[in-house]
Amino acid sequence: LGVDEQGFEALMDEQRERARQGSARNLDDGRVRERVVAFAGEAGFATQFVGYERTEQPTTVGAVMSEGEDGRVVAKLAESPFYAAGGGQVSDAGVVECDGGDCLARVEEVFRLGDDQAVALEVQQGSLEPGERVVARVDRAARHATQCNHTATLLLHAALRERLGNQVRQAGSYVGPDKLRFDFTHGSALSPDERNAVEARVNEWIFANQPVRALTTTLDEARSLGAMALFGEKYGDVVRMVEVGDGSWSRELCGGTHVRCTAEIGSFRIVSEGSSAANVRRIEALTGPAAFELLRRHDELLVDAAGTLRTRPEHVPEAVDDLRTKLRETERAARSSSSGGDGADVDELLARAVLVDGVKVLAEPVADTDEKALLALADKLKGRLGEAAVVLGSGAGGKVALVAMVAPSVVERGVKAGDVVKAAAKVVGGGGGGRPTMARAGGRDPAKLPEAMSTAREAIERALA
Repeated sequence: LGVDEQGFEALMDEQRERARQGSARNLDDGRVRERVVAFAGEAGFATQFVGYERTEQPTTVGAVMSEGEDGRVVAKLAESPFYAAGGGQVSDAGVVECDGGDCLARVEEVFRLGDDQAVALEVQQGSLEPGERVVARVDRAARHATQCNHTATLLLHAALRERLGNQVRQAGSYVGPDKLRFDFTHGSALSPDERNAVEARVNEWIFANQPVRALTTTLDEARSLGAMALFGEKYGDVVRMVEVGDGSWSRELCGGTHVRCTAEIGSFRIVSEGSSAANVRRIEALTGPAAFELLRRHDELLVDAAGTLRTRPEHVPEAVDDLRTKLRETERAARSSSSGGDGADVDELLARAVLVDGVKVLAEPVADTDEKALLALADKLKGRLGEAAVVLGSGAGGKVALVAMVAPSVVERGVKAGDVVKAAAKVVGGGGGGRPTMARAGGRDPAKLPEAMSTAREAIERALA
């Protein structure tokens, strides 16, 4: 084989360049964060986060740091509606646009810097300069989907504790616009009943349309009200507490964004439940339009299945059970037929046995029978014939299988199953052997199977003579 070494090296160089660019754009890189922290410290002011109240905010660019020649910058805004990733919730997406419309930048990441933040932007039009008046706009659709998933996460936590016990604790989470993922301490998989009950309970709370409130209070007051806190999380003296309804359903310390009432979530659907680590389970779920779309696709599949089974969707389980029963019956009938269990083929074969010097000899081909069934059939025939020598052959699947069984009293008269089957196997281009009372062989030429049976019969007759 020839190798295009020059072409390989050219493609490899291109890949190295792509990897370098990808690394430069990895905003979680430790070196990038160090530069951002230093940049924010030198800016001389802290960005005011207004994202709990608004998703669009007129503001001023306070400072800008270039992150390369591809239009990427890190900016400090005076006020920002963009949520910085934290508590399992991802950063907001959105844009920053100049007041006059002569510049536009897309939000790539929002850095959380204690009580401060900085925004990584990809400038798509014009340029951003310190002192520029801009409008910061959060992607409202993505924010709302994320809020639905975050509030649903609180309800899921509460439903799990209610169903499984108060030992259940959050062990990690992901909250984004696409889905929610919730890790919790529990020693075993959820049973179908437990999973269904948890999902139903969350939906019950959603349909109740209870208000969701975020309150700022002291840590001591939040604890006295029974608010849940994340294990290992550090909290200051003043905390943000999110409660659903009157707080009896769910009350947690949480800095994320949430819907205003549970009905905004729409619906809740568990997609999977499995193990995440030792004694930690993981649930992934969908809410809102994503959950509806999943249910719609499942409904389409159910209707299609009902059409194929010629029944109504609600009767599909019964129709599938009927098919399974029929399949098992068909498989049992096939196994019975291949082993001669129905008696028809057995009687026909018994009639072909010939008496040679007081011994019943049967050497016959059997159509479309595998070796396992051939063994069972030969054993059945030998049992019915008594003092006998039985040789059967089959060419199923284009390969020859030979089986010989000889009664012990016939072995004493000189007929050995191994010798007989070897003689027959030579005719079909194969070989084999075994014990004097039972032997097996194989071959490559099914067309010569009748000749092989004749050879086996002759070998038995010679041994008896």
